[in-house]
Amino acid sequence: MPLVRQGHRHHRAHSQKHRKREREKDAVPAEQGYHYTPSQRVQFILGTEEDEQHVPHDLFTELDEICVKEGEDAEWKETARWLKFEEDVEDGGERWSKPYVATLSLHSLFELRSCIINGTVLLDVCATSVEDIADLILAQQEPSPEFDERNAGAKVREVLLKKHHHQNERKRNNLLPIVRSFADVSKKQDLHLLEKPAQTLTPHPSPTTAEAKNGQGETPAPLPLLQGGERDPGEMAGPAQAELHFMKKIPSGAEASNVLVGELDFLHQPLVAFVRLTPAVLLSGMTEVPIPTRFLFVLLGPGGKAHQYHEIGRSMATTMTDEVFHDVAYKAKDRADLVAGIDEFLDQVTVLPPGEWDPSIRIEPPKNVPSQEKRKMPGALDESSSHSKPEKHSGPELERTGRLFGGLVLDVKRKAPWFWSDFRDGLSLQCLASFLFLYCACMSPVITFGGLLGEATHGHISAMESLLGASMTGVVYSLFAGQPLTILGSTGPVLVFEKILYKFCKEYTLSYLSLRTCIGLWTAFFCVVLVATDASCLVCYITRFTEEAFASLICIIFIYEALEKLSHLRETFPVHMHSKLDLLTIYYCKCEPPAHPSNETLRIWRSNGVNVSGITWGNLTVTECRSLHGEFHGPACGHNGPYAPNVLFWCCILFFSTFVLSSLLKKFKTSRYFPTRVRSTVSDFAVFLTIVIMVLIDLGIGIPSPKLHVPHVFKPTRDDRGWLINPIGPNPWWTVLAALIPALLCTILIFMDQQITAVIVNRKEHKLKKGCGYHLDLFMVAVMLGVCSVMGLPWFVAATVLSITHVNSLKVESDCSAPGEQPKFLGIREQRVTGLMIFVLMGCSVFFTSVLKFIPMPVLYGVFLYMGVSSLRGIQFFDRLKLFWMPAKHQPDFIYLRHVPLRKVHLFTLIQLLCLVLLWAIKASRAAIIFPMMVLALVFVRKVMDFCFSKRELSFLDDLMPESKKKKLDDAKNEAKEEEVMPGPARFLLEFHFSLLDQGERI
Repeated sequence: MPLVRQGHRHHRAHSQKHRKREREKDAVPAEQGYHYTPSQRVQFILGTEEDEQHVPHDLFTELDEICVKEGEDAEWKETARWLKFEEDVEDGGERWSKPYVATLSLHSLFELRSCIINGTVLLDVCATSVEDIADLILAQQEPSPEFDERNAGAKVREVLLKKHHHQNERKRNNLLPIVRSFADVSKKQDLHLLEKPAQTLTPHPSPTTAEAKNGQGETPAPLPLLQGGERDPGEMAGPAQAELHFMKKIPSGAEASNVLVGELDFLHQPLVAFVRLTPAVLLSGMTEVPIPTRFLFVLLGPGGKAHQYHEIGRSMATTMTDEVFHDVAYKAKDRADLVAGIDEFLDQVTVLPPGEWDPSIRIEPPKNVPSQEKRKMPGALDESSSHSKPEKHSGPELERTGRLFGGLVLDVKRKAPWFWSDFRDGLSLQCLASFLFLYCACMSPVITFGGLLGEATHGHISAMESLLGASMTGVVYSLFAGQPLTILGSTGPVLVFEKILYKFCKEYTLSYLSLRTCIGLWTAFFCVVLVATDASCLVCYITRFTEEAFASLICIIFIYEALEKLSHLRETFPVHMHSKLDLLTIYYCKCEPPAHPSNETLRIWRSNGVNVSGITWGNLTVTECRSLHGEFHGPACGHNGPYAPNVLFWCCILFFSTFVLSSLLKKFKTSRYFPTRVRSTVSDFAVFLTIVIMVLIDLGIGIPSPKLHVPHVFKPTRDDRGWLINPIGPNPWWTVLAALIPALLCTILIFMDQQITAVIVNRKEHKLKKGCGYHLDLFMVAVMLGVCSVMGLPWFVAATVLSITHVNSLKVESDCSAPGEQPKFLGIREQRVTGLMIFVLMGCSVFFTSVLKFIPMPVLYGVFLYMGVSSLRGIQFFDRLKLFWMPAKHQPDFIYLRHVPLRKVHLFTLIQLLCLVLLWAIKASRAAIIFPMMVLALVFVRKVMDFCFSKRELSFLDDLMPESKKKKLDDAKNEAKEEEVMPGPARFLLEFHFSLLDQGERI
């Protein structure tokens, strides 16, 4: 039989002979073989144009079975439900089972197929109540003497109209009477909802004028009546009766599919019907949740086969949750389409041998469900072929325009429409949690960096200048940058450059701040030149190989420095090793006058009128002793005076407790305790809650751990400098031109740090929707670099770990998920509010010193450790590194292990590891100034790897690098020749479609 489409079959009173001939006609294609496979037919069905009434919706499927108890009236009892995975009412009848993957017997699937072939199929039925549906089903049954003699039709109709008992009703029956009375009041208040026409409760538009003339859409849905004509409140499916918690998991616009099965003693042959309602109708009391019903499947048969009917019902419900058959059921035009859908489903099922699997074991829902698009689309690429023509590594943001500032203009045009939404999208509790966490995470490195700069430059640039520079740069960048998710911070190479420059100026008696200003202005100018010439397009050569090496190094440095800073506390708070308990009574640390006072000490004594001989040095406090420049002597003294012996161990406890507690609270979202909203909130505020808890514990214990020190006066660190620096100052004029050479090195440093971090933030895995702006980002960094140079402030550029942490803290997952289904990652909450608030509050930190002084430094070191470790997750390099110590049979099922030989994977990992070690060696040495140059060298290393690996292997292990224009043209010509020889999927579709049209014309 051809696949040409017939018109909709309207159900009216047919003669028995006509119904029989119609059933035989519909059953022909299901029994006869034709040259189109079920998959091809299903793809054709799904490729037809959709109308309003046949648009697929999400489905909730409920399985009800007829239940007869002695002395009680029969009723339909809910035994299972499907939203995506199966949930059963446990044998005790008190609770739902955990969601699990439905396991079906192959025999029940074939019986279901037989039911569709031989049973009644009613498509696009217009009915407003269960009574109408029952009458339509019975009218389609073939008359038989046994059926009429036993009055089976009337009995079946009575059974179909029986009350439906849902699992959630049992819980309500146990409530106190006063609760029930309130529920009854709410039912009466909601009664008007059920007395409206059934069509108004569907997600579809209201009936057309033609339907209204035919009387459709005007009849209210009748409710079952009790004796005396009073409506049964148990039959009402108003909001008070609904399982509100479960209702939240059902997507908006979803429809219901009801499966009714059971055994009846008065039947001698099964009664099967598949009904599709158009439009969907809210059948009161039919479904446990108040959503309109679209499909009904009825299977009633003789007694003694209850388990068989139950399994067929499960098979029907499970196929309705299948993504492909679900769409076929909505678009099917006749019985043959439904059979083709079941056949295609059978083609895809996996059979487990009975001796190797126990069917009673419930399979846990998988974390990731594979896409079914290849089943829907003809010639859809599978995993193995999808990499034959890999996606472009770069998007339109990195295409060269050929115009001056062309890339910058396009970035502004791309980001301008999203500007106001960037502030609206920031009004979220998740953004508040991200802001509080990252404010604490950013404060410590900025102040620490300022302190190190102060030591290296003798106070010319210190913590106060670092706070002001970070705040100004961060605020401007968050407001106007192309990617506001990037967090700016200080970098190690910048600190090395500052040390070298200060040493050079000291040796040649040059003004450090003036020469630094010239270098900064030249660097800003070169960065603007790079923006003008679209040099950011070179970012497309930074592939995953370079990204991962750079990101891994920065994460490892974060972890190493957190541990190193903890170990450095030994100098201030040493541990008294091998102490003798018997000598504890004579341990002391006394203040004594200096044996050989320096000239500075003598000057202070004279200016303050100190009489050294008249001072009782042994009775002075630690503060008084230090103010008089006294010295500490005794076995209980450390390097800087007396110390509490247990501080170091307490700092270790704070450090590791912060890391562990942050990790546990972050994972709390996937735990089984408390409602979803509570778990999600705790997970979002994990690090901030950890800091608060640790601060309170530290205050309660009272051990003097080192605290965060924030400048409390807004003024330059040195009195001999202001907020504006003269570029020339006391230096010779030629220093302005000489600054060109170090400025070129700084430009490479700024460009590489900024753009590699931007590439990591803008990864396609993050599903960013608002686009990025590499040119605009670099332009804003260049502008603020010039401003900071003139004001004598540190330079700030994109900080890799802080940016990754910022992105991870703003991940958005789906709220409405079916039971058993893992929340889907939707993307990142792209906004400017968190970055803006972080740096605004950082600038105001000088006014919060009374609060910030209580934060222990070991707690912040623990936050650094957490950020470093959490940023390592998801880096493919570390997954490949574990494979060296893993036997092949225990290795995870990574996609690249399927298509790339293991030795090639190890070779790729070894090359990346060697590059990482080389970068670490340079970063830790005095040659750290050339670190950006070595990162740039990784691009050339990756280019050489094209000769060691095939293009296909690199497409799995890494991103493909851009090719030359000539090679692209050659590849395009070769592809054109291949398409002429072998028709592609599109050509197959056209030929398939035209062949159907030709057959339809011949008919």
